[in-house]
Amino acid sequence: MNGNILDTDLKDKRIAVLLSGGVDSSVVVYELAQLGLHPDCFYIKIGPEEQEEWDCTSEEDLEMATAVANRFGCKLEVVDCHHEYWDQVTRYTMEKVKAGFTPNPDVMCNRLIKFGAFHEKRGHDYDLIATGHYAQTEVDNDGRKWLVTSPDPVKDQTDFLAQIYDWQLKKALFPIGHYEKNEVREIAEREHLINAKRKDSQGICFLGQINYNEYIRRYLGEQPGDVVEMETGKCIGKHRGLWFHTIGQRKGLGFGGGPWFVIKKDVANNILYVSHGYDPQTAYKQDFVIHDFHYLTCEVPMQHITFKIRHTPGYLPGTIEQLEDGRLAVHAEQPIHGVAPGQFCVVYDEKHHRCYGSGEITL
Repeated sequence: MNGNILDTDLKDKRIAVLLSGGVDSSVVVYELAQLGLHPDCFYIKIGPEEQEEWDCTSEEDLEMATAVANRFGCKLEVVDCHHEYWDQVTRYTMEKVKAGFTPNPDVMCNRLIKFGAFHEKRGHDYDLIATGHYAQTEVDNDGRKWLVTSPDPVKDQTDFLAQIYDWQLKKALFPIGHYEKNEVREIAEREHLINAKRKDSQGICFLGQINYNEYIRRYLGEQPGDVVEMETGKCIGKHRGLWFHTIGQRKGLGFGGGPWFVIKKDVANNILYVSHGYDPQTAYKQDFVIHDFHYLTCEVPMQHITFKIRHTPGYLPGTIEQLEDGRLAVHAEQPIHGVAPGQFCVVYDEKHHRCYGSGEITL
């Protein structure tokens, strides 16, 4: 098996690098240059419709990307995927939050934009599309390519890649996936890359410094409703919109006498249910169902597995049961805090090495 794709011969491959302006993708270009390669670099341009309304870092990003491409003698092309992002990823996000679910825009951005819209516009001309994701791939004895985890548990991004299609995975190249983040920083500083000390971007991909709630407010506005204590049925205040809250949330609720925890959303009646106390049992679930499970490489038998329901360093052990209606029931070994419909449950093997794929949680 091949755990590091860079061990293979890339000399005859046409490689496109998605260069964002950040340190990770810049080290990708460096790594390929060390192999004597000069890949074509692409900056995906995606920004809000009214640029002046948002605090966007795209100009600085493009300057950084241009400097890195020039340094290693690579061509840089700007690819405008603005409409695809706002039509596809934003629509997905807003439809989910309006229905009371907890979506993950970054997951869909990888499927629809980085390995989707970009491929339709330019990526189809290349054998491999390289990104700065912290993830790895390996090829088994039957020639099948698998997504496998990075050695950096904090930065590992296989959960964000767990919805890409098999043909997208076949073209994916992750040149820094075998490093930990501090090693990537060390390479960037040693090589005096222009963005070596630049901070990592936070929040939704491509939105720069835009706050997630502001992103939602821009499209859905506010819809005030009652906040009700689950145990007593007492109204303790008002919310500005169910879409500003997630199941399991314990910060930013703004009510006295806390802590308070978001337990449930009643979308039909616009009621937010909360529970008072420290980690109430109602905030935990040990069993839940996922639907439309997406296998990354191929369908595999799954029973004893590890999984994630959010982007955290840890992997949760459990088992999977196939239901008659085609859905999967996940049984965790221990109760889990904040299981919410709309989240992706990302499933791995018992040793959380191979990522099998993911499905959407339904309750």
